[in-house]
Amino acid sequence: MKKILLLISIFIILISQAQTTKWSDLFSYNNVLVIREDGDRIIAATENGIFYYYPGTGEIKKLSKANGLHEVKISAFDYNAETQTGIVGYQSGSLDVITPNGIFMVVDIPLATGYNGSKNINHISINGDRAIISSGYGLSIFNVSRREFGDTAFFAVGGVYQAVNAAVLKDNVVYAATDAGLKYHEVNSTFPVYSSWANFQSGAFKKVDANAVIAFASNNQVKYGTGTTFSTIPRTFTNIQDVKVTNNQIIVSDESQVYVYGTNGIQQKNFNAGELINTALVYNNALFTGTKVSGMYNEQKSIFKPDGPYNNRSYKLSLLNNQIWVSSGNRDADPIATPSKPNEQKIGYYHYDGTKWNYPQFFVSNSTILFNILDVVPDPSDPTTVYFTNFFANGPAPAEKGVYKMQNNEFVKRYNFNNGSAYYYRPVGLTFDEQNNLFCSVQCTIPALSGNCSVSSFYLFNKAADAFGADPFTTFNIGGIQKPLTKNGIIYIPAPFFSDGGLLMYDYNNTAASTSDDKFKVLKTTNNLPINGTSSVSVDNNDDVWIGNGEGLRILSNPKSAILEENPQTDPIVIEENGLAEELFRDAKILQIVVDSGNQKWISVDGGGVFYITPNGDRTIYHFTKSNSSLPNNSVTDIKIDEKTGKVYFATTDGIVVYQGDVSEVTSNFGNVLVYPNPVVYAQYKGNVRIRGLAQKTNIRITDAAGNLVHSAVANGGYFEWNLNNQRGVRVASGIYYVLMTNEDGTDKATAKIAVVN
Repeated sequence: MKKILLLISIFIILISQAQTTKWSDLFSYNNVLVIREDGDRIIAATENGIFYYYPGTGEIKKLSKANGLHEVKISAFDYNAETQTGIVGYQSGSLDVITPNGIFMVVDIPLATGYNGSKNINHISINGDRAIISSGYGLSIFNVSRREFGDTAFFAVGGVYQAVNAAVLKDNVVYAATDAGLKYHEVNSTFPVYSSWANFQSGAFKKVDANAVIAFASNNQVKYGTGTTFSTIPRTFTNIQDVKVTNNQIIVSDESQVYVYGTNGIQQKNFNAGELINTALVYNNALFTGTKVSGMYNEQKSIFKPDGPYNNRSYKLSLLNNQIWVSSGNRDADPIATPSKPNEQKIGYYHYDGTKWNYPQFFVSNSTILFNILDVVPDPSDPTTVYFTNFFANGPAPAEKGVYKMQNNEFVKRYNFNNGSAYYYRPVGLTFDEQNNLFCSVQCTIPALSGNCSVSSFYLFNKAADAFGADPFTTFNIGGIQKPLTKNGIIYIPAPFFSDGGLLMYDYNNTAASTSDDKFKVLKTTNNLPINGTSSVSVDNNDDVWIGNGEGLRILSNPKSAILEENPQTDPIVIEENGLAEELFRDAKILQIVVDSGNQKWISVDGGGVFYITPNGDRTIYHFTKSNSSLPNNSVTDIKIDEKTGKVYFATTDGIVVYQGDVSEVTSNFGNVLVYPNPVVYAQYKGNVRIRGLAQKTNIRITDAAGNLVHSAVANGGYFEWNLNNQRGVRVASGIYYVLMTNEDGTDKATAKIAVVN
């Protein structure tokens, strides 16, 4: 069989486009923080991105770290329609300036010497070419066109800083809302001197805005006016979230209602959103409301937002048949069970059904149940049936812990692991093996007697009885454990909090219901595992076990035989770096290891981003971090690969992003061979040319138009990169080059053309 790849006549694949278009986001756009207008569109800023809604056409476009922004966790936003310039403020203290000519990041936020407080940008207000940036230290004037900071006023007395909640510029005077009053100062030579600021109004104020009038708000009261005389809107509000002033209106966003007043204080409109809101805007006489969990509403409660998960908080992923399930919990502890974030204690799982994202009504309706969902998995034989673990430690009733069964996203049953045992087992993770057996890893939460509990185990689900076994498999004193992994009749369970290595390998010999022939081994430091627990495990295409530890990486070959050995030894990967032998990932905490169909490995390192390495680990193909990719942060808690498409999904506590990988369904024959970018224009792209869709092992010969050999190589793992150099290491001349490819045994062939323009 012969496959021919025609020249792809797309001339505009640049390096920036190649990187941008390979990334996409699965962020939540539900929590609308700010709404602004710009001609024929409305701009809404959310936690992790911005979306543009065009009322005339209904079109929605989004802008995020996957296609232009440089950060996540947006905390403030403003937009100037006249200059078509927007400024995004982040919790990190950095800014993105959005202009018609591009998006520019500003990181040199002025901080006072010795200031160690929050860098969060609390509020942004643009007035002409100046913007007022409010933060925990005070406020700064930002020159928009030059993208640089000017005068800064540090609101500090005796080393104690006063945060500015919001500030605006009107008639060359800055008004600042603080918890110690509404301050004001003309922009002049004494502007940076806090002692020269006057107190405009006494009280604690959270919002201020100005246009035709100045309006400022405390928690439950709004005052408005000009000069030094102010009136109070005759209403006691519940919990004011935002105040927006236009040239003829004052818009007050209360906890769940929007009130629109004229600049004379007379109420014009009241809208009950029926849920918690952040902000509102009147656009062409129509009211739009930004909610905390439902996107943007109009008065008919039609929802406008990009489709996405319910929330950005993500932990583990499951993929099946173009569907996605996302758990939202946290393994290390129960940080979601905090009084300061009551709404985050109840978040369930999110489900993409192939066409849209769903959030089961079960989680909305049962607002009293506290969830810490560490894992959610579909039944491979019936994806409408889903199981999830509720790991919550401090719920009002212990019975709320357990595994929950859902059918079509509706609650069916909960399975309790008490079973009269001396221990109450808290479920951690779930996995189906090749025979469709469901296992659940569990750890005890409170022993019958006082003291710490280090007992962990796993249960087998009996589908016929619709119940987990009455007792767990053999218990192990290895402390807290992780999600299990099964392959070839062995269940692997990492123990991340075990101080003596910590990987359970349990061989049930593909007879899960019978324990008579079972064998197991707990790998410890005596097996050459580093201390501080095992956090992740994966078995590659050669049946080598890749073990991610709190202090590095180890490999174990032939696990079935190793279980029978008295003292099997794991091995580190030793690479040569600058002429010195070094252990790969030494002293790094490995969060996740995933193997693609080409046997390459994706490895997540806590605080270090994600590495994509060759099958034997001797070379790093990519290293993605927060600074050089669309990753929301540098601690990726889960990685999943869609083998059909090659897409790689990265879950973090700040949201999910997707990378279009180079490897998909690698076999001994060729798949859909693709060369990109093509043509290669040096002035626009200086990276390598990639070829995907190759066989597991591919012999490659590249010739020029005259048939002269230019480059030859053997590619393993389904893809190949060519640096456009000939065999002497010199970049090839402009022209057409032919790629001739055969699989390992010569039974399948493919050809391609590459156009090079220097």
